[in-house]
Amino acid sequence: MGRQLNIIPSEHAGRPVKVKMRRARSRGRASRFVFAFTAAAAFVLVSVVDPYSGATASPYFQIAGDRFNGEATQQIQIATAASNTFTRDSFTVTEKPKPVPVPVPVAAAAAAPVPAEPKSASSSAPSAAVPDPGSAQAIAADAVAARGWGDDQFNCLVSLWNKESGWRVNAENSSSGAYGIPQSLPGSKMASAGDDWQTNPATQIQWGLGYISGRYGTPCGAWAHSGDVGWY
Repeated sequence: MGRQLNIIPSEHAGRPVKVKMRRARSRGRASRFVFAFTAAAAFVLVSVVDPYSGATASPYFQIAGDRFNGEATQQIQIATAASNTFTRDSFTVTEKPKPVPVPVPVAAAAAAPVPAEPKSASSSAPSAAVPDPGSAQAIAADAVAARGWGDDQFNCLVSLWNKESGWRVNAENSSSGAYGIPQSLPGSKMASAGDDWQTNPATQIQWGLGYISGRYGTPCGAWAHSGDVGWY
């Protein structure tokens, strides 16, 4: 079924009959031609689209060095202004160090005022004249000697109180209110040495020598300070 046989009658009865299948042969040739053309076209198409496609490469096909210039497929050397190597599985990041802050100097706190240091006892003053007996300077000379101070300290004391009050028991500074031979400020401070502090030179001298001893150490120390700043 499906084939037609062309039977050509023979003029001689009893001879074998020849069967021709011309149509069947024509169909077979056409099928082979179509198959061959299709396969060739597919091969050309794959080669043009991707010559390195897995469709034409064997699983064991090794890519020639032309594609990656001989480098392995997992690591490629890239030439730039600075050559670096990049890998797929790891990388390194270098962080720029942070600038170290520069400490800002803090202004030093203002120091508390320091009491004046006693001046050296070597500060000298002109030699004082011998005081008149019973005078304020005579009382002071005895008081200086009683404290164990020498003539140099008496000389400094004379020069100091000459400058301050002229050795006047009632000397008073009109602007500051300082009073007496030692120019106590205020004058009422001398009441610690006696109630007669306003009129008695001995009371004023006693208080004045106590002040000098406690603040400057000696009369020459007070005299040196007065020469530096104008007061003691």
